[in-house]
Amino acid sequence: MIRGWFCPWRAGSLSLMVMIGLGTAMYSGPAQSETCSLPSQHAGVTFPVEQVEADWACRLQPIISHYTTANKLGPLQIPLPEAVYLYLLDHPPMAAALVNRLGIAPYQSEMRSPGRYWGNDGEGTEGIVQLVYQDRTSRVYYLEGSHNSRFLPHISGKAVVLLKMNQVTAADGTEAMVNTLVFYTRLDNRLLSGIISLLRPLVGSTVTRKLVKGIDSVNRLSQVMRQQPDRVLSEATKSPALSSDEAVFLKHALENLSHSSGAAPSRTTSP
Repeated sequence: MIRGWFCPWRAGSLSLMVMIGLGTAMYSGPAQSETCSLPSQHAGVTFPVEQVEADWACRLQPIISHYTTANKLGPLQIPLPEAVYLYLLDHPPMAAALVNRLGIAPYQSEMRSPGRYWGNDGEGTEGIVQLVYQDRTSRVYYLEGSHNSRFLPHISGKAVVLLKMNQVTAADGTEAMVNTLVFYTRLDNRLLSGIISLLRPLVGSTVTRKLVKGIDSVNRLSQVMRQQPDRVLSEATKSPALSSDEAVFLKHALENLSHSSGAAPSRTTSP
């Protein structure tokens, strides 16, 4: 359900999202609400939630405390150097444009205001993603979105996605990122409350499938960037073209990736 909210970036989200997944503004500050404290441990992973601003803690707490579904995804390896991965993660419209133009997935993303992005996965899911907190190894996202499909009624809801990232060296010597995501969703639809016990497994599997697809899209993008840099650059220059800063970064990243050696990235299979 929330892949459209988490561009690959949520995934993503890279995710996620894509993951396709994903926003860029950092809401920093050590304050934490005394009445809206967040647990630091989520599915066995520690996140620096004490750094989340008090107002945001109060918006995230009801979703985490009274979730409809909660899942963990990962650890999953993405074969991109840290600098390239973080740049794509923090530029959702650019990441979505590349994935779309290369025929990997029909993702779309637009910046609606600084740090706030709209996303659509092309499969019935769309919404808004906001980055609540970021540091070098962690991200906390807040999402609002809706989903339409043949198998579920029209549903809308909110989500919290916590992302933990670590840079590693793969067996072939190339740099890669290992991601672990913990995500909570809470449906808005009051009319569904009577059948939520029946919907929960289906909603949970839909959310997981969306995020896994976002991760897979990023893996496929990294493979094309390494093996077909000219094609990626050609697609990036088509109208509407990337910004000058994005074009410069992409050209430099493609040069470095195409000269690095390594095995083709593994594909993630959607459940």
